Amino acid sequence: MGKTVLIVDDDPTQRRILQAVIEKSGFSTLQASDGDSALEIVLPPAGKKVDLMLLDLTMPGLSGMDTLKELRSKCSDLPVIVLTGSGSIDAVVAAMQAGAQDFLVKPASPERIIISLRNALEIKTLSREVTRLKKTAKGTLTFDDLIGDAPAMRSVVAMGERGARAKIPILITGESGVGKEVVARAIQGVSERAGRPFVTINCGAIPENLVESILFGHEKGSFTGANAKHLGKFQEADTGTLFLDEIGELPLAMQVKLLRVLQEGEVDPIGSKRPTKVDVRIISATNCDLAEAVKNGTFREDLYYRLNVFPIEIPSLRDRTGDIPALTEHFIKKYNAQERMSIRGTTPDTLAMLQSFDWPGNVRQLENAVFRAVILSDGHMLQKQDFPQISGLSPIIPAQETAGLGISNDAESNDSLTNTNTISDEIDVKILDRNGHLRSLEAIEGDLIQFAIDTYEGHMSEVARRLGIGRSTLYRKVREHALESHEKRVNEK
Repeated sequence: MGKTVLIVDDDPTQRRILQAVIEKSGFSTLQASDGDSALEIVLPPAGKKVDLMLLDLTMPGLSGMDTLKELRSKCSDLPVIVLTGSGSIDAVVAAMQAGAQDFLVKPASPERIIISLRNALEIKTLSREVTRLKKTAKGTLTFDDLIGDAPAMRSVVAMGERGARAKIPILITGESGVGKEVVARAIQGVSERAGRPFVTINCGAIPENLVESILFGHEKGSFTGANAKHLGKFQEADTGTLFLDEIGELPLAMQVKLLRVLQEGEVDPIGSKRPTKVDVRIISATNCDLAEAVKNGTFREDLYYRLNVFPIEIPSLRDRTGDIPALTEHFIKKYNAQERMSIRGTTPDTLAMLQSFDWPGNVRQLENAVFRAVILSDGHMLQKQDFPQISGLSPIIPAQETAGLGISNDAESNDSLTNTNTISDEIDVKILDRNGHLRSLEAIEGDLIQFAIDTYEGHMSEVARRLGIGRSTLYRKVREHALESHEKRVNEK
């Protein structure tokens, strides 16, 4: 997904140069000629979606420093990179203390600009993920923290916000893996019980002989092995929320006791002489048809009507494919941080493949697929072959990993012409044409330069050094051979 960069500079020529560099790297841009206009663009109520601001410090009217201070007082999470012509230490220190993420001294090279943009956005994403994890732990996750904004999910958010205002039981339905627990946490986060205990239990994963003890608790000595008093999940969730996942798997005998808790607001621990009052909000979830289970006699009808007071159905991922790009980006950032990787995104054809897939396992399956792809990938962009179970393509294993195993990635590795047609097993610069004749020196030179750009990820200084030529010569040859520009290669990597 393309990010939007707001360029704030009073010099129109400088704005056009920055716009060209930034848009070549896959970002979209907005422009403002002064600080007042910039604040109107980013701040509510008329504020537009901006992911990052490039801010010139020296401008007539509201200066860049004053703009930064005003922005930080009203919008603390927007990354800002300041532009300065002098590069004085005092100015840079003042800007960083005012909340800037980075600074660029004019004129900045295209590589420096793009690296600075990507680093600032990476920090913003990681900060949001940390904030999201903290909110989940504290029980303050809200619907604003959910990933994606597909039309099919808007009714879920609207229903969830309405249900959160009341104390009635909520039943969340949907296929396995759609994110029922995340929605349940968001409901608590926007309710008056935000910050209180949020206790989850999978009713289908508890041994039948332990269900009563785990849910309602027991007293010491109430049965063999009860060596200490145990608080059940209901008492753990007192004043908060109890999330009963897979409620359709709850044994019939326990359904009767659950019905009593809902009706009376009290639990009977095993071995206790008197019931214990509890104040618990019940949110239950299921991926099965409870109405059908009632007809089959596997679920109590009276409990069904008690739980199904406020139903919310979450659509499957195939019904909200518009959320797949945002979800994919979120999972990439998550596993980049977890596995110390540096994946920047997916190629357009890979993203199109992900959006056209059926995803029977929904969001959970997408997350697992992205996790595996991040581990398999050897580049900076996820390719189709990094999703072998979806694309049907085999993952590409680097030659150095297969050399000791006698494995070759080249389907024609036994062909003598193919073997003589490359400089080495690891590069694809061909010296012979299809008829076995030598190719021209100019053609081989073009292939070699493109290979070097690919190998060193578009870092043109390193490419020039490795080829033993000057940067100006390298740029001239790139133009002569009509090769992909280094700016584009940086974006793709």
